[in-house]
Amino acid sequence: MKEWNLADGRVLRFRQAGSGPTLVLLHGWAMSSAVFDEAVQNLSNEFCVLAPDLPGHGQSTSCKDYSLDSLARDLALWMEGLQLTDVRLLGWSLGGQIALRLASLTKHRLSRLLLIATTPRFVADEEWSHGLAEGQVRIMARGLQRRFARTLEDFFNQQFGEQEINSGRRQWLSEHLSPSVMPPQQEAALGALETLRTSDLRAELVELELPTLVLHGTEDKIIPLGAGRYLAGTLAQARFQPLEQAGHAPFLSCPEEVFQLWREFCQP
Repeated sequence: MKEWNLADGRVLRFRQAGSGPTLVLLHGWAMSSAVFDEAVQNLSNEFCVLAPDLPGHGQSTSCKDYSLDSLARDLALWMEGLQLTDVRLLGWSLGGQIALRLASLTKHRLSRLLLIATTPRFVADEEWSHGLAEGQVRIMARGLQRRFARTLEDFFNQQFGEQEINSGRRQWLSEHLSPSVMPPQQEAALGALETLRTSDLRAELVELELPTLVLHGTEDKIIPLGAGRYLAGTLAQARFQPLEQAGHAPFLSCPEEVFQLWREFCQP
């Protein structure tokens, strides 16, 4: 792991491998950049792949503010410090929301945007049906306070359908990539979950004009397929690619198909 020191003394750690066009991968809630290990190995022969641990996740130090603005600012400073340009920016789930906010801060550094299992609004309301009930999110928050490891494990298991992956693959993923292996700091998990509960990016989508690939599993139990369709229909230069029978983490359940889609979209 490499590291970047932020001005306030915090450390942002990240994976880096390969050479070529720059591809930055942003992981989701309660996970770490380790979730992209297979992607880094697969794509680093064609791209310079960088995958940071979000603050309070993986090996990065925590912060006081887990809002989208704060997380995006940290990453913008990191990208500026590394002088990254012509970046293909990929975000998964919470990482997708951060990527959308980051695109408005550092559009001059980006060339393409990839959104995986991403939603502009995580929580459903009277005008937005493509989300979880707010009560479910509050139950998750209470679970994090009372049964932290169990709640993280339950969330991880919800990312895959019963028939989506075989038992051997499921066991390997649980042993190597489950949040219980490298858990986020509790305050980070709670803070980022509150950000998911309150954030609403719908109004700012029309302002983004980057070529965008929206990938979404048709069997996603966490973020409904309709959220991906909405993103692709609202973003000016987006293409929608549903992934049949895939759940919330298609790059883990059908990696070869997903990596090929990423590779084709990211080529110069």
